[in-house]
Amino acid sequence: MDAAGAARSRAEVDVTLQTAKLNPGELLPAVHCLSFGPQAGAGDCCLLQLEPGLCAELEAGRSLVIRGEKDEQAVLCSKDKTYDMKIADTSNMLLFIPGCKTPEQLKADQASCNIIHSQIAGFSNNYWELRRCRPKLKKLRKLLMEDPYEGPDSQKDQTLTFSRYTTEDLLSLIQASEEEILHHLQVIDACKIEGYWRILEFDYQMKLLNHVTQLIDSESWSLSKVPLRTCLEELGSLEPTEMIEHILLSYGRKYLDDAGEVYFEMHEDKICRAIAQMLLQNAVKFNLSEFQEVWQQSVPEGMTTRLDQLKGLALVDRSSTPEIIFLLKVENLPEDNQERFNSLFTIREKWTEVDITPYIQDLCAEKQTVGALLTKYARSSMQNGVKVYNSRRPIS
Repeated sequence: MDAAGAARSRAEVDVTLQTAKLNPGELLPAVHCLSFGPQAGAGDCCLLQLEPGLCAELEAGRSLVIRGEKDEQAVLCSKDKTYDMKIADTSNMLLFIPGCKTPEQLKADQASCNIIHSQIAGFSNNYWELRRCRPKLKKLRKLLMEDPYEGPDSQKDQTLTFSRYTTEDLLSLIQASEEEILHHLQVIDACKIEGYWRILEFDYQMKLLNHVTQLIDSESWSLSKVPLRTCLEELGSLEPTEMIEHILLSYGRKYLDDAGEVYFEMHEDKICRAIAQMLLQNAVKFNLSEFQEVWQQSVPEGMTTRLDQLKGLALVDRSSTPEIIFLLKVENLPEDNQERFNSLFTIREKWTEVDITPYIQDLCAEKQTVGALLTKYARSSMQNGVKVYNSRRPIS
């Protein structure tokens, strides 16, 4: 591969094959003679290895976006998936040859010139490798919690002292695909106010929910058939109608009846969970039996509280006397796998699988199980006939 390659004759090629002890009969008749072009160099181009699905996206005219700030490991995002990017080195030099024909193309084109002169436009010793990863969404809640919405009368809300974020802002700041970001905004009950995504401050959220549950109680409505129109008419003088509808969407399922009227079926588990959070957030630890009694008394009539409604929100310590319960929110734990396990084993030395699952379930990659995560990051043992898990490494 040199400048002379462009002028090499068939006779010279045959001599080279003979020197290399290659049988021309076992090779295709067409020969590529390669030479370096004037601009050929390393580092001018990057190679990206794509799975067939991502290739199809590009061929269909859609975009792939690289996201990440200077202090973050870059990820590549399609419309609905996120991929880690890692450089893979190769011992073979990879050459960029515009218009180069593959053996398959040469076989199909029997009329190909006997000698094909090609110029190398660039070369590389590595390429970017993609691996499907969890979207990095913890930062999304963190950004929105910089300025939670406290209601229309809040003085803080009328003075723009905090950052607020549009969809475009979040797409530039969050390492996730657009669909994953929009889905997570629904999961965390964010809403758009004057074009900006906001999370309702928890006390304001509970105030709105209380208005709705009191109206349900006073009107003796079924929890599975709460009419939107009447809620807006009755509560519109107390709070903005957009906020009343948002709280119904957050804590209920919207549907139409046969006449086309909008109704909501309220989510019992989610309402009970929110009221538990309200009770627990002001206490470091709560006597379990006392908490369960107060909790049941605090939820709307007709609703039943159960401890399994609190998965990923609160933890019960049955080893203490009396048994206690305390707030431990999965969203406040680290996003990195090892850091998450370190944090959990600092809180409690030994965990049963039932107790730890709600706090590591979201770490599972595609097709990965909680059991596989525990095998990798924890060590199991038996304690009083029950399998428990502790850290594989010393926790400082």
